[in-house]
This record gives sequence, structure tokens and C-alpha cells, in this order.
Amino acid sequence: MLNRLDLRGAGSDLAARLPRPDPGGAGPVAAVEAILADVRARGDEAVRDLTERFDGVRLDDLRVPVEQVGAALARTAPALRDHLEVAAAGVADFARSQLPADTDYERGGIRIRGLHRPVDRAGCYVPGGRARYPSTVLMTAVIAKVAGVPEVARCVPPERSGAVADVTLAAAAIAGVDEVYGIGGAQAIAALAYGTASVRPVDVVVGPGNVYVALAKRLVAGEGRVGVPSAFAGPSEVVVVADASAPPAYAAVDVILQAEHGPGGLAWLVTWDADVAEAVTAEIGRQVAASPRRAEIESTFAGGGWCAIVDGPEQAMDVCNLIAPEHLELMVEDPDALVKQVRHAGAVFCGPWAPASVGDYLAGPSHVLPTFGSARFSSALTVRDFQKDLHVITLDEPTLAAVGPHVIGLAEAEGLSSHAESVRLRMGPGRHGTERAGGSARMGGGGGVPGAAAAVEAGRAPDG
Repeated sequence: MLNRLDLRGAGSDLAARLPRPDPGGAGPVAAVEAILADVRARGDEAVRDLTERFDGVRLDDLRVPVEQVGAALARTAPALRDHLEVAAAGVADFARSQLPADTDYERGGIRIRGLHRPVDRAGCYVPGGRARYPSTVLMTAVIAKVAGVPEVARCVPPERSGAVADVTLAAAAIAGVDEVYGIGGAQAIAALAYGTASVRPVDVVVGPGNVYVALAKRLVAGEGRVGVPSAFAGPSEVVVVADASAPPAYAAVDVILQAEHGPGGLAWLVTWDADVAEAVTAEIGRQVAASPRRAEIESTFAGGGWCAIVDGPEQAMDVCNLIAPEHLELMVEDPDALVKQVRHAGAVFCGPWAPASVGDYLAGPSHVLPTFGSARFSSALTVRDFQKDLHVITLDEPTLAAVGPHVIGLAEAEGLSSHAESVRLRMGPGRHGTERAGGSARMGGGGGVPGAAAAVEAGRAPDG
């Protein structure tokens, strides 16, 4: 069921022996570029044509009427509505804990206020096709609203009937989504980025999706159309590290749980105990055979399912850091000891009672996480992905007189005469040039570069 990989004794060859995810080469990029160009040129009509081509339904209206969103929430069974509201509350509470505080910093008379402002309009993408993902509605839109975004637009692929599933609409209502569009795929990203007659363009696009959706976000961001998080939020991934303390059934189902999303992702079991490898893989076989999503699981396992046997815990963590997985489960006797060695992962789950599924629904952090190794340089979706830093800088006349010679000197070194003149004009006759380089003109009171360096060091903001 899982591909077997014996990494014992790999030493310095470890990285070379690990299979890497493949986004498909130039083919998907060319396909996405064609879709983006079509939507940019033909707007709504292109979106309708592409939706008919890929989703099998021709849409008259791309936007779901507001009254349908409210009606879907009213039709939702009380128990399911409770589940959605509990999850939304947990996501919102954690997001509020991450809101950055405004700062007020002063150094030598220069005052800098650090303010945080949300984008005006955010686009949140929810995948579909193989499953429904109301949880992704919450894991994106709730965070955007906590960040203060005034308008949140939601795109989700339509079902064969042309409608959007009630549970997805109910989640949108609970999350406070302002607009819902029944479009998916790269064409939805294009509509959000470029705008059409039906869809006004947004400032930021977030959310997971298949390789085509993830590439579309990268391409429109590269054009300067919108901002996107640095994470590549593609097909789902999990690495389960297990030792003899792990119940085989728990380890097995957690390897399976992300694989049931379908092809393109990763599902790894990593262990230094051959008996554990045998017991867990046997249990995986039993569980997959009984799963209603057997086809999706097997399609993931075919190219991305691996059982790696390693020398010990240290090499196990080397493997995990090289993979940089979206989800990392440490189902071992002492998970905290291994957490200290984790450098690259989207989210880490410790012990037998913390399956990744809890993180997928209501633990608090967003389940929109980095994939394809992008955890090496990026993180889970947070409020900061919907906000910008705004620095408000204030000086008075004595402060400008003190720092002005340094500005003039640096501007002249760069050959930017107007930069220098903007300070000279304010300093007035006899108060500029090298004659002011000593005494009161110097920052920090110590004279020269060491004084300036000391002032910077002393005034460094707590959060860098």
C-alpha cells in the first residue's frame, strides 16, 4: 500500500534519496497561464465557459444571492450549525490572540508609530469537487474578519446542479462572508485578481486548492495584481513519526486522513522500528479497504505514500525537516523532545490524542498551511496575511538639524541631489554640510559612527 523506503545508513545522502513532490512541470503552468489570459480578456463569459468545461455546469449568475446564503443557514440542522459555530469561535479566538499591537518607538527625537491596517477587500478560495469544505470557509474568512477586512469575497466550485452546497453557504454566513461566487479553479483566482463584470477585484487572495489553483495565485501575484501568502497551499500532506508507543490503528488512520483528499499530496510514515512499520502498514491496508474514499486514498498513496525506516529519532527529524510537511504528527513516547528538532513544518501535533484532524477543524490555527516544501520559508495563514504595516514618522526641527548632515552625506554618496536638498532647505543657511558633522549634529551624543550605531542598538524595537 505504501511505498517502502529504507533510509538506514543514508548519512549525507539522505536528501538525495528522498522523493520530492512534483507540481507537474511546465504543463500546469501553461494551462493556468491560458486560463488567466482568457479571463483577463473575456471576463464573465470566459468564467462561464471554463466552469462548464471543468465543472460540467453552465452558470447564468456567478454570484450566489445573499438571500440564498441566509436560507442555507436557516436550513442547517441545529447540531451541524453548533459544530460550525464552535469551530468558528475557536478560530476567531485564536486569531484575536495573534493581532499585532500598535507600537510607539522613539530614538533621538525621531518618533515612529507602527500601525496595522487591513486590506480593503480579500478573496478567499474554497476547494471542491471531491468533497465539501465548510471548514476552509471558517479557516480563511473568519481570520480575515478578525483582521478587520471590510469586504470578504468567497469563491467555491459549484456542484453538478450549479448550486453551492448548503453547508458551505451556512459556513459563509457564520463567518460573515460578504459575497459568495459559485466558481472554482484557476478561473476563480483570475476573476478575483483581475475583476469581471460580476466580480470586483480584491487585494489579497488566500485559500488552499489543487496545483492549478496554487499556481494561479503565484502567477497573479507575480503580475502585481494581488497579494498572496508566501506559502504554496496545494494538495494536502502529512508525516506521522511513530515509535513502539503509538497504537498502530491511530498511526494508520492519521497517515490516511490527509490522503483521502485525493491525488497530488503526501502521506508518510516514518519510524526507526521495523515492527512498527509492519504493524502500521498492515493496519493501513485494513482501513483503506473499508474506507468509502478508498479511490482517493489509493491515488495519493500511488505517488506520494511512503513508509520510511530510519536509524533513529534524530534521522527521523532530519527526514521531516527535509520534507517540510504541511502536517507533522509526533506519535512517540516523548514528543516534546522531538519538537525541539522541528525546523520546518506547517503545524505539529504531539502525542496520540492530537490528530491532525483536530487542527483541520477547530484547534484554532488555520488549516491553510504550506505545502510542497514551502514550510521552509512560510507559515500558516494568519491575520497578518490580511494586514499591512503602516509606519508613521515624525521629527521636529531640532531633530532634523541633528540627523540632517547624515541624510545629506548619504544622499550625496548615492548621487541623489534632491534628497540632500530636501534636508538643506529645512536646515537653513549655515546649518548644513560638513561643518555640522561634530558636536550637536551627531546622534547619540558620542560622535561619529559608533554613536549612531549605539543609538540604533539602544532604540531597537522589541519585535525587530
